[in-house]
Amino acid sequence: MNKIEELVRSNIRDVPDFPKEGIVFKDITPLLENSEACNQIVDHLVGDYAKQKVDAVVGIESRGFLFGFPFALRLGVPFIPIRKKGKLPAKTLSYKYDLEYGSAEMELHESSIQPGWNVLIHDDLLATGGTAAAAAELVKMRGANVTAFNFIIELEFLKGRQKLEDYARKIITLAAY
Repeated sequence: MNKIEELVRSNIRDVPDFPKEGIVFKDITPLLENSEACNQIVDHLVGDYAKQKVDAVVGIESRGFLFGFPFALRLGVPFIPIRKKGKLPAKTLSYKYDLEYGSAEMELHESSIQPGWNVLIHDDLLATGGTAAAAAELVKMRGANVTAFNFIIELEFLKGRQKLEDYARKIITLAAY
């Protein structure tokens, strides 16, 4: 286990039976309460991409905003939110996708991403990969490239990484469970 994975793991709280019985929720709240750990994580993320051309960071609602925004600031590129349907005020593109228990729809401001851009997609958690794949589809709809994904936590047993490999070769997670 490397230093950054130790840092993440030591600041994650397991919450049994949330949001429903049988699920162990990985709560990032203790991590967010540790400003030094958060700074180290953002520094680490920036280091992973310092030599790669990134034109924008996309953060997935809502926890993808927490590290995605400071990450984009440190890279000196725009931060672009992808939100649930009906939450963005200007003209949007939308993408509907299936979940284990139904469907969801994500939106992106149409003017936020330029064709040809190299876009990095960030979220706090990689589970089944459905939401991240939907974000990648929105990026592709704008004619941009998904250059990488990064996540704070990955639940490997759900095999979400496999769903994302068609979009980008670089998929970084800081702590895998």
